Amino acid sequence: MKSAEDSGQTYTIDELALAAGLPSRTVRHYQSEGTLPPPRRAGRVALYGPQHLERLRLIGRLQDRGLRLDAIRDALREVERGHLSLEGWLGLSEQVRAPWSTDSAVLLDEAELRARFGELDPGWLASLLQVELVRRAEGRYLVPSPRALELVLRLRAAGTDVETAAGALEVLRKQSRRTADELVGYLLNRTGKGFARGGTPEDVAQALAVLRVEVVPAVEMLVAQEMERAVRAAFEQGRPRLARQATRPRAGAECRVRHAER
Repeated sequence: MKSAEDSGQTYTIDELALAAGLPSRTVRHYQSEGTLPPPRRAGRVALYGPQHLERLRLIGRLQDRGLRLDAIRDALREVERGHLSLEGWLGLSEQVRAPWSTDSAVLLDEAELRARFGELDPGWLASLLQVELVRRAEGRYLVPSPRALELVLRLRAAGTDVETAAGALEVLRKQSRRTADELVGYLLNRTGKGFARGGTPEDVAQALAVLRVEVVPAVEMLVAQEMERAVRAAFEQGRPRLARQATRPRAGAECRVRHAER
């Protein structure tokens, strides 16, 4: 028995929406956005075919992967023009959405928070909440970045207060964001001329896979080198000016102070 796709069956927009399991207004929206090809006209009736049903199913699968409708539209247009293979583009989208870090938010109750990060006195926990390293969430605690919190706790053990440690992390985050934006922008500008085969989706996907493995050690190495340079330069310039401990007055000076107070 032939399927609707094999039989050349036609659909009205409501029949197409029903076959795809979508509201008719969604099908109209896809068409207005250029994601769904226009229908064939039979007088005043718009008729859709099996290719439209297949396109709707493809759009649904791509949206399930987290792709935006405008990105889907642009990519499918390139596929139709023969400038891009759908398989290559899907492989690239997988690489784009693959995580670069194993550090992810966790939601813990108070006992779990203390078991994982150690005993936190009320004043210290309040400080962590203030700088949003820990957040209250439905009677529990959300830790957006466990590794960031662990770093702050280690700095605390070394004598650094929360505000200073969180501020240092924010400096690193801002510079890392700027570095990442510049690096991605540079690589995008090189697409088509900085790749051996002209920057196909397969080329970019392969480059992303390598970067995901190598960029973190590379950044670690470069930051370590620059920290070494900056710390040495600061001390050579006479910085920091360390706070001096208060000294007790000598016996004679103490007697003179008491005599002057009388």
